[in-house]
Amino acid sequence: MKSLSKVTALLAAQVLLLVSEAASGAAQDKPKEVYTGAIAWIGGTWTGQMMTTTFTLTISGYTSDQEYEGFRTALQEGGQDALLNAMRKEDKGSFAVTGEVGRVLGIVRAREDEGKRRLFIVFERWLRMAEVRNGYRSEYYPFGVIDLVINPDGKGEGTYIGAAQITWKTDKKTGQKHLNIEDFATYPARLMGVERRNR
Repeated sequence: MKSLSKVTALLAAQVLLLVSEAASGAAQDKPKEVYTGAIAWIGGTWTGQMMTTTFTLTISGYTSDQEYEGFRTALQEGGQDALLNAMRKEDKGSFAVTGEVGRVLGIVRAREDEGKRRLFIVFERWLRMAEVRNGYRSEYYPFGVIDLVINPDGKGEGTYIGAAQITWKTDKKTGQKHLNIEDFATYPARLMGVERRNR
């Protein structure tokens, strides 16, 4: 279970770090983008069956390189709490799941990859009252993370981590620091049938 999570986390981290200045900056003045699709959790129920719901993703702006550096500094110096506080000042759009109040997007990055468009999105996730009241360990996984690939025809797919922990860690072998994204003991959900609605 954890091996798949780590692969997805590494992939997401690479997306965030490799976005070019041209790709993120050029999108600042574009109109809102609206995507819809389905979220599928494999083994999302006690019976191990697939559980699905729908979502709407609205992007109204992109995180510039300068803004991203500010987020990275906040994470390095103050940890997750500092990153959350910095993200709360931003409004790059929203992510709404059926039956839930939409969440404001704090970080939205994009890059072109072999004719396809790759989006990396971070937001403060839905936090249940019981998690806070009872001090569950999941409280320390406060982010929602989306890694989405969009084809030239406006359709795509990706992954969604519903409860993620974002830290800046030191590699024990190399001694180098790197971004680490870990999900809370579950398989990342799949984003399927994604389609842009306002092309």
